[in-house]
Amino acid sequence: MRRRGTYLNRELSWLEFNRRVLEEAHDPRNPLLERLRFFCIFHSNLDEFFMVRIASLQNSIEQGDNNPDPSGLTPHQQLERVLKVVRELYGSSHALYFGELIPSLAGQGIHILAPDQYKPAQEKYLDEYFEREIYPVLTPVAVDDSHPFPWLPGLTVNLAVLLSKNQGDDREEPRLAIVQVPGSFPGLFRIPDAGSFQMCWLHDAVCRGLPRLFPGYRILEVAGIRVTRDSELELDDEERYDYIGMLRSELKKRRRARPIRLEYEMISPGLLKKIQKALEVSDSALFPLKGPLDPRPLLTIVDAPGYERLRFRLQPPLLRPEFAQERSIFEVLREQDIFLHHPYDSFDPVVRFIQAASEDPDVLAIKQTLYRTSGKDSPIVNHLIRAAENGKQVTVLVELTARFDEERNISWARDLEEAGAHVLYGLVGLKVHAKIALVVRREPSGICRYVHLGTGNYNERTARIYTDFGLFTAAEEFGSDASAFFNTITGFSEPPLFNHLVMAPVGMRERIILLIRREADWARAGHRSEILGKMNSLVDPQIIQELYDASKAGVQIRLNVRGICCLRPGVTGLSENIQVVSILDRYLEHSRGFVFSNGGDPEVYLSSADWMPRNLDRRVELMFPVQQQNLKERIVHAIRSQMADNQKARRLRPDGKYERVAAGRADPLRVQEYLYQVAVAERERVRALTPVRFVPIEGAD
Repeated sequence: MRRRGTYLNRELSWLEFNRRVLEEAHDPRNPLLERLRFFCIFHSNLDEFFMVRIASLQNSIEQGDNNPDPSGLTPHQQLERVLKVVRELYGSSHALYFGELIPSLAGQGIHILAPDQYKPAQEKYLDEYFEREIYPVLTPVAVDDSHPFPWLPGLTVNLAVLLSKNQGDDREEPRLAIVQVPGSFPGLFRIPDAGSFQMCWLHDAVCRGLPRLFPGYRILEVAGIRVTRDSELELDDEERYDYIGMLRSELKKRRRARPIRLEYEMISPGLLKKIQKALEVSDSALFPLKGPLDPRPLLTIVDAPGYERLRFRLQPPLLRPEFAQERSIFEVLREQDIFLHHPYDSFDPVVRFIQAASEDPDVLAIKQTLYRTSGKDSPIVNHLIRAAENGKQVTVLVELTARFDEERNISWARDLEEAGAHVLYGLVGLKVHAKIALVVRREPSGICRYVHLGTGNYNERTARIYTDFGLFTAAEEFGSDASAFFNTITGFSEPPLFNHLVMAPVGMRERIILLIRREADWARAGHRSEILGKMNSLVDPQIIQELYDASKAGVQIRLNVRGICCLRPGVTGLSENIQVVSILDRYLEHSRGFVFSNGGDPEVYLSSADWMPRNLDRRVELMFPVQQQNLKERIVHAIRSQMADNQKARRLRPDGKYERVAAGRADPLRVQEYLYQVAVAERERVRALTPVRFVPIEGAD
């Protein structure tokens, strides 16, 4: 029986996460360009929040859904509270941009100029650049009785221009035109200046040239506007004979979906009313801006060469010594399981695993799930293509509906098919989110199966900025489970009884509940009992209730939840034995790991799944145990260390707000720097213990 107020609202919890991102942009202890990066991430997060979550709430309201969520709020109440918080965050963001970031950048010789700051030589450069490059691309669109208001693509910058004829009657109604700022040019570009780094917004350059577009007219007003559109896909799984065609159709609908947010710069009430009426957006969807209309181009400054002093000190990913020797990767994996903690450990062995499989004549088959990759230039995709061209049996389960990567996934999936790979496009009603690769190899002793399991995507780019866990194993029972898993999702097999793997949506929820209840039983029997958990989101009401029950039984529960957390920790009589922290730092905390003390014989699991209804009930996910003792100890140490962070951690309070964890008298511990140093020390330790193999020189006596 759920008690009202027992759960925090999902949407408000997510906004608290994004507030923490913005706090990192405010934090003067972070290098300046990293603060600017957090500022951009905050706004990018907010864009997606509107496209998906706000759109979902609005759809529920329009459909007459008055059912409360687990926190007790109806969709209308949620939307009302969410928009209030969003407006507050906008204000904080604008104050930060003009009050701190812009002056601090100028202090470092990086100037983002306003139009009234251009020097005469720069004005001449901009006028020539407009005439030569920009003008030929622009298409002004008139809006009148014979020209309907144009369709504005989502998240593009457009200029609304009010005009009057030079020789016209002053009483004549001003005319309206829309000019889209072209997305084919950098949104922020450098302009000449001796001795400093000066930049100009593209839409300001377009504004300078507007008179060239409207000869014979006076420009009365120009306002920048940006529309956000509903981006939820509604796929009909009943007829999947043309899955790609159906998905492409839905993506076209997304582009023309209804506006759910209108952001605008300084604008007169009359012009705003015209645009609002044309776009059919409500007052609650209007958001005036005092910062950049689209902050994403600021990332060109963040990554500009020559400003390393203004960024975090480099922590190059480390290649584990097991992979640094001139040995076959299959030979290495036959000897032991290997655990990788990215990005401290390099992702290169994962790429080399697929590469070696594509080239090795003894490899018979490769089977892999792919959710998000780095696209057509992905080395993993290219190695899979090479494997298929080399005659190996390649089976790839591509999740086309990975949000906002759909079109890119369609493209490289077609390339795989053309190379001869067997490509499957998801499952009916389920999104495949599991991360697993299986290589089948013929060896003197018989068929051997090598498996990689992970918590993150097969994407070598994000593996440098996301923390994730990965496990290599050649253990026979894992290989058997991997084969059974692929047979289940590619054929008609019923879900098998796995040796080690735990699969959603059949079995994972039940296993998690069983593990939590077992800890509660240990606590009731008088044993010390503990659960450590690390995940991105904790939303599922049933799992949360099980954690509450375990807490009341005396289980000590320590959770690291990066983003949404609907559990209320520290409530007397309910969750006083639960602590929740969130860490935001240079890397995005993405790994998922769980430790159950089990009466002194700990069990350690890694997983692709968060504890959310969508992961446990509507996705194909995998959870898997780590059995090798030294690897278990590394994982437990990593998760426990994160609970001790006192520099970048925030602690969740019962009211849903977060507060920074203070170091007090303890030594400062910034866990992402600490774990990198642990990885360095571990590499040196393993190197010292690894014997150097003697390789005779050919031709020597």
